[in-house]
Amino acid sequence: MTSLEQRPDQMATTDAAAYALSAKRFEKMRPLAGSKTPVVLDGLPPGPGWPAIIQSIGLLRFRHRFVPWAHRRYGDAFTVRILPQGRPLVLFTLPEHAREIFAGDPEVFHAGKGNAILGPMMGEHSLLLQDSSEHKRARKLLMPAFNGHALREYAALVTDVATAEVDSWLPGESFSALERMNRLTLEVILRVVFGVSDESRLAQMRPRVNKVVDISPAILFGYGMPRLQKLGPWKRNKENSFELDALIYAEIRERRAAPDLASRTDVLSRLIRVGTEGDDSDRLTDEELRDQLVTLLLAGHETTATALAWALYELGRSPSLLARSREAAATGDDAWLEAVLKESMRRHPVIPMVVRTLMKPATVGGYDLPAGTTVGPSIIIAHSRADNHAQPDVFRPERFIDGQPATNTWIPFGGGVRRCIGAGFSLMEGVVVLREVLSNYAVEAMGEDQPKVRNITSVPREGAVVRVTR
Repeated sequence: MTSLEQRPDQMATTDAAAYALSAKRFEKMRPLAGSKTPVVLDGLPPGPGWPAIIQSIGLLRFRHRFVPWAHRRYGDAFTVRILPQGRPLVLFTLPEHAREIFAGDPEVFHAGKGNAILGPMMGEHSLLLQDSSEHKRARKLLMPAFNGHALREYAALVTDVATAEVDSWLPGESFSALERMNRLTLEVILRVVFGVSDESRLAQMRPRVNKVVDISPAILFGYGMPRLQKLGPWKRNKENSFELDALIYAEIRERRAAPDLASRTDVLSRLIRVGTEGDDSDRLTDEELRDQLVTLLLAGHETTATALAWALYELGRSPSLLARSREAAATGDDAWLEAVLKESMRRHPVIPMVVRTLMKPATVGGYDLPAGTTVGPSIIIAHSRADNHAQPDVFRPERFIDGQPATNTWIPFGGGVRRCIGAGFSLMEGVVVLREVLSNYAVEAMGEDQPKVRNITSVPREGAVVRVTR
């Protein structure tokens, strides 16, 4: 069998090749909304009659006020018209609605189409953007890198990164938990997922990754407008993406030729080895590897960091919860630490919704919806309904200890065949980090905080400032 190192069709061998692949990604992903044919709104659930641009701004920029308002005003299912062309997004808020969507025929309920706005960042091969047989193949190839055995090996690496971060803290200092957790989870991604250990390359990748993550909703809108790619922040964002791609492709190229590839335990090395053992010859190309790595970066870096920042903030507001959590860290009670992390994800949703675009007419929640409609459970509402979670405004990790919430009432990782492949990694990482922090420090929240929108995620507006003491 020909080795991967000898297959030029699977390799981006130069910076010029990396640049060409990056440019192709932006060109391919311009039609973010799919078909240009407008969807007839007759028969859809009610919703505001404002211009699509106003509704889009409300959904992307002010979602934590806009979505609850729409739920109160229009009921358990409502329609929002979004750019481009005022296409309908129908948000559902009941567990039975989520069940229908998650269990829907994947040939009809396309998640990739619903996530198309992320295309220029993640690439057409991203697990989040693929559908049907392509998604099934990609998920099959990625799964071995996230099974239980792999997670146990990653845990030791995550512990090393977390220990190094916590050891750099000074007793009595106050800082943004979000900033420190972002720094920590980025290091986990680069070292555990990308497998980068060379400090010079890490120094090159860190600022470029941060620029990819820290973008505004305006940049996301600009992805569908080619003229904007030549202007100001859109141009700089595109150039930064190209520079990051060149570094990623260089890392992939060198890793394929690494003499210790067979013994390496990072995610990238595992993905490169897929299909090289046994009779299965299906393998991931360099372009596919790049897209999946960036997907893992964007989906697993800031989301986990934000959940951890909110967790530390909430523990810092409750001496009793902090005491119990520090005891759990000391005694190895990982179930309680995981409950703290899960409650953080429930109380402070990082992602607002889980979406699917209908490729054929379908019925959801009793509504007959036309092809082209995007549908999705609202995570914001599902996590804040009193009939889903008693006393929803109270931070109570016990709800994940005394009895798990009912199915489809806690959905930070989505559900069905599209449930986030990195869910286990995220929870493992969060538990390890909480254990390291709380084994060394008590935390105190400094002031109040509330969510704000940054790109497609929501983060603490003030950064979840805490003070740590021995």
